[in-house]
Amino acid sequence: MKADSYKVLVVDDERDICRALEFLLSREGYRVATAYNGQDAVRKIETEEFDLVISDLKMEGMTGLEVLEKALEINPNLIVIIMTAFASVESAVEAMKKGASDYLVKPFINEDVKMTVRRLLEHKTVVMENLILRQQLSQKFGSKEFVGISPQILSVFEMLQKVIPTRSNILILGESGTGKGMVAEVVHSNSQRKDKPFISINCSAIPENLLESELFGYKKGAFTGATTDKKGLITMADQGTLFLDEIGDMPLGLQAKILKVIETGEVLPVGDTKSLHADVRIVAATNKNLEEQIAKGLFREDLYYRLNVIEVKIPPLRERREDISVLARHFAEKCSKANNKKVAGISDEAMEILYGYPWPGNIRELRNVIERAVVLVSGDQIEPDDLPERIRTQQGAKTSRSLKDKMEYCESKIIKETLEAHNWSKEDTAKTLDVDLATLYRKIKKLGIAEG
Repeated sequence: MKADSYKVLVVDDERDICRALEFLLSREGYRVATAYNGQDAVRKIETEEFDLVISDLKMEGMTGLEVLEKALEINPNLIVIIMTAFASVESAVEAMKKGASDYLVKPFINEDVKMTVRRLLEHKTVVMENLILRQQLSQKFGSKEFVGISPQILSVFEMLQKVIPTRSNILILGESGTGKGMVAEVVHSNSQRKDKPFISINCSAIPENLLESELFGYKKGAFTGATTDKKGLITMADQGTLFLDEIGDMPLGLQAKILKVIETGEVLPVGDTKSLHADVRIVAATNKNLEEQIAKGLFREDLYYRLNVIEVKIPPLRERREDISVLARHFAEKCSKANNKKVAGISDEAMEILYGYPWPGNIRELRNVIERAVVLVSGDQIEPDDLPERIRTQQGAKTSRSLKDKMEYCESKIIKETLEAHNWSKEDTAKTLDVDLATLYRKIKKLGIAEG
């Protein structure tokens, strides 16, 4: 953003200082206003929109710390820099504790002022743009349980944003329970085919002798029991999306016929001599390594390349632990409503156990654990005792120093990112994270979180 899009307020009871900073920052292109006392500064902050305030610490009447507190009450996203001629660690720490973004020592060096102001405004812009992007991506492509804030899942959202408008086939890779089916639904519901059918079939759940007739349909008399013509799922998906789940388990003979559908659009029902035509976008998914399957002769290489035009990898839950709390709270709220229970949330101790568990069953397992806990909970929040014993015991056995470090890193990252998004307002951060202020301060101290 250009400098003239930012508005700065300079507060100092020494008018020469105010004028000097006004001149300095105006030359940089910022729009600058001045106030010669704290009361006037607060009035201006109440009536005008400012991006950044530079306030002296020691002033007659209302002090700089009081201006800081009032300013952040009025606008929690405001950047506040405190100036002091008393270069004591105590005054700087006190200002930072109360929400100041930085401090300057008088007599200040012009280049230091310009660099500090530019850095903080640029950082604020990046944080806010990232926050908006995350919200937009999550709102647009988040679906049911497919939600998250981790960089890994946001990368998936960004990939989907690029490929959804195309006609290309998509191959979704991921372990069982990671949400591959939900990704397929997201692709369809946001594509140009969203008003047409979305047909899903699990290739591993249907016996080989029935899978072909389900997909391609059949003519009356094609086999014993075929008393009428039946339309196949591929034809039913015409103009829409066909989701082939667990395609790695599809028999080789049937793979050749799916390849023909992709290449020609022709669908030959079982027992028929006349092909039908179907225009379908194929989204396939598997938890297997198809390249290994090809090497073993279990999957056709030509089909693999026709399916794998766009590859979307869904990371397992253990690799995106930032999403555990988001998902767990989402499931708790959803299950509470479904079961007529009043569960306010999940305790810190219970959440720590959820963080430490490896989740081999991924999102599906987490959802089941939270649903069970909601049904059995006797209080107003989920506690460790409400979690299955296997979760508690395995977590306890596996919580090595390394894992604790990883958990603390994730927690620290979430808290710091939320603080940055709220311009280091502890009150707003506590509300967003759904913890009380005392808990937040305790965690900030424990994790050694500092601004910058």
